Amino acid sequence: MAKIKSVRGMNDIPPEQTLYWRYAEEIISSTFSSYGYQEIRFPIVESTELFHRSNQASDMVSKEMYTFEDKGGDSLSLRPEGTASCVRACIENNLLRVDTPRLWYNGPMFRYERPQKGRSRQFHQSSVEVFGVEGSEIDAEIIRLSSRLWKRLGIEDKVYLEINSIGNEDTRLRYTEDLLKFFEPLKGQLDDDILKKLNDNPLRVLDSKSEKIQSLLEGAPKISDYLDEDSETHFKKLIKILDLLGISYDVNTKLVRGLDYYNKTVFEWKTNSLGSQDTVCAGGRYDNLIEELGAKPCPAIGFSIGMERLILLIKETIDNKYLQNQSIDCFFVCFGEKSILQAMMYAEQIRDRIPSLNLKVNLGSESAGSQFKKADKSGARFALILGDSELDDRVVSCKDLREKSEQETMDLESLINKIENTFIKER
Repeated sequence: MAKIKSVRGMNDIPPEQTLYWRYAEEIISSTFSSYGYQEIRFPIVESTELFHRSNQASDMVSKEMYTFEDKGGDSLSLRPEGTASCVRACIENNLLRVDTPRLWYNGPMFRYERPQKGRSRQFHQSSVEVFGVEGSEIDAEIIRLSSRLWKRLGIEDKVYLEINSIGNEDTRLRYTEDLLKFFEPLKGQLDDDILKKLNDNPLRVLDSKSEKIQSLLEGAPKISDYLDEDSETHFKKLIKILDLLGISYDVNTKLVRGLDYYNKTVFEWKTNSLGSQDTVCAGGRYDNLIEELGAKPCPAIGFSIGMERLILLIKETIDNKYLQNQSIDCFFVCFGEKSILQAMMYAEQIRDRIPSLNLKVNLGSESAGSQFKKADKSGARFALILGDSELDDRVVSCKDLREKSEQETMDLESLINKIENTFIKER
């Protein structure tokens, strides 16, 4: 029988890689929580209508969604993005009636795209969404939050911020009309993909990766010249706050978002380290989406981090040995069945006293040399050794694998005190 492989573009994350993911997820979770944001969880599968209603003209809806009919005849889709699902969950659970929730979530999303570096068909996002706050202050807060996150992850020098305002619906209608007029005499120079974008969602032409299109756009009208008074005031205030907070940014008048529901502020954190897939985090305001999905009007803003791309940046910064050292603290080296059984009992007593300790008992019958290699590879600080002499004397030998020191032998109580004192000092 032929081997069954994973679906193209849907990748495994083996243990040596999950070290990076856990490191990132723990920092993301604690950073979001430190700003008073609460976690929300919602299903992977949603009604297809949810995404059609919120993003009718986007590539996501037209050609990228995983959609199927269930046994009851309903059209369902694997979620291609999280914002529409989060809005649906907030409406359904009455979260918008009495509060202005600030939420975060993470998990897999699904789009049928050509797999490449930093882009998979099953990909992961960590996101924040804020509802019920109109002012520029909340735009600045979530940008500041993301900026603090990059610093905590050690990648602040690898990313840069671009911001823009795409105004209200009237702004975009007037701008779109003039953009189409600009491209009308140039249609003979455009490929089928750009022509389709001009027909379906003209703003998407602005963020084309084509050097030829970007060259043509140098002479195109700028959306900043079409902003309504409210959007212009909102954007100027945002810039003022970012300056006060000391956050560097570039105003990119060609910056738009690929989904239909955005208005006013849009922003992206980009990098020069990942080639063409240069956006690590993106977001903006979507003040009309809640009403479009059946609830009373409610201002909203959010962003999403592409975890695969973030992990690639972290790998360039964080030493794998450092992450391994966060995995296992102590490793029991055992010789024979009696030794293994005693180690298992000791290990439970140690875990009772130090619940945060990561302790592994070797359950095989390898040689001493082989077990010490496994202990060292695990990243453990201490090798705890149980041989015949230790069993007879009811003691444990302890070898520090990270510092040059003599092996010590002690009773269990002394061992627990040594381990506890060591890791309390280091953590």
